[in-house]
Amino acid sequence: MQTLTVSPLGAAIKTTIALASSKSESNRALIIHALTGFKCHLSNLAAARDTQTMLRLLESSNDVADVLDAGTTMRFLTAYFAITQQTKTMTGTPRMCERPIGILVEALKQLGANIAYTGKEGFPPLQIGGFCASEQTHLSIRGDVSSQYISALLLIAPLLPGGLTLQLTGDVGSRPYIEMTLQQMIHFGALIKTDWEQKTITVLPTPYQPKSYAIESDWSGASYWYSLVALAPLETTEIALLGLKKNSLQGDSAIAQIMACLGVKSVFNERGVVLTKIPAQSALGWDFTDCPDLAQTVAVCCAAKGIELTLTGVESLKIKETDRIAALQAELPKIGGELVEIVPNFKYKVTRQAQRPDVLPINTYDDHRMAMAFAPVGVLHQVQIREPQVVAKSYPSFWEDLAQVCSVKEA
Repeated sequence: MQTLTVSPLGAAIKTTIALASSKSESNRALIIHALTGFKCHLSNLAAARDTQTMLRLLESSNDVADVLDAGTTMRFLTAYFAITQQTKTMTGTPRMCERPIGILVEALKQLGANIAYTGKEGFPPLQIGGFCASEQTHLSIRGDVSSQYISALLLIAPLLPGGLTLQLTGDVGSRPYIEMTLQQMIHFGALIKTDWEQKTITVLPTPYQPKSYAIESDWSGASYWYSLVALAPLETTEIALLGLKKNSLQGDSAIAQIMACLGVKSVFNERGVVLTKIPAQSALGWDFTDCPDLAQTVAVCCAAKGIELTLTGVESLKIKETDRIAALQAELPKIGGELVEIVPNFKYKVTRQAQRPDVLPINTYDDHRMAMAFAPVGVLHQVQIREPQVVAKSYPSFWEDLAQVCSVKEA
């Protein structure tokens, strides 16, 4: 088991980071690219393992599609392989096969997909055996489980003979990710009508048009640099993050607003955004419904800074790469924090304990976001990260970038 030790360099921080590209944008663009017969020109595709897995499987003629631990890849390719009449066995890591997919599969079956479970009902592995379009043009689907189910259906909707109207039921989680999907579809010629008050999305049966598309840098990856600036002890800290847009399609761009409360100022320019330190609040309450992937970063930052944090909208964290609620509850005490459940499965609070215990290795649970959420603590005091290679899932160059501002060594 490899362990990295991250610790302060003791010098002023002023640097520029060329961020990794967004895997969320990349994966959506790749599906549309494939649905045009691979005729688009995509630039700045993410080097993230999830995106490279998507690219590899789209180009593969193998009967088995192993998505590894890539949830988006599993959901999007299930819909893609069905609509394109491919016979595939969809599988992944043991954890991937514990993540539910039944809502998406049942929706695809209603549209005419031939999909069977080869193991536990409602979970991968899946056997996909073609598509015979039904007359179904309206579907109801829960909006509070995974936006990836909704995006998977939307991405293939222009190819359905009668198009598709989705009625979202209940609360709609991660709405910015749905809007990202819609905006990329529109860029490639899809005709879409949305009514967020009625929670309906209608996609007309109009094929995608091949076009060029440049992928933005990753706001999720930016969140770790925001946390590092918030935690940095010197007021002169300044980090420029390249390739980010103020008016981004990515829901995780909310980190700029969140971190303004935790002591980070954002100034946008033509190259990206410059982060500097400002005074922080003593407490923060935030609803992470639209940006659940930021919850770990913010929780760790608040625990390390001694800022009381109240979290809601984190229900989906239990079905991510790991149970992220349980993982935070286990690991935050190692940096002097605590995650307490206030209202079961709804509201949580992060507080700081009286003192930080001796340095203990942070377990990452095969979850890239656990590794990167805790790593910025190293600008404040030494922290050890087990299985650091998990960052390859979304930000392969993270440790090399972090070494510009911290000491990063094998323990």
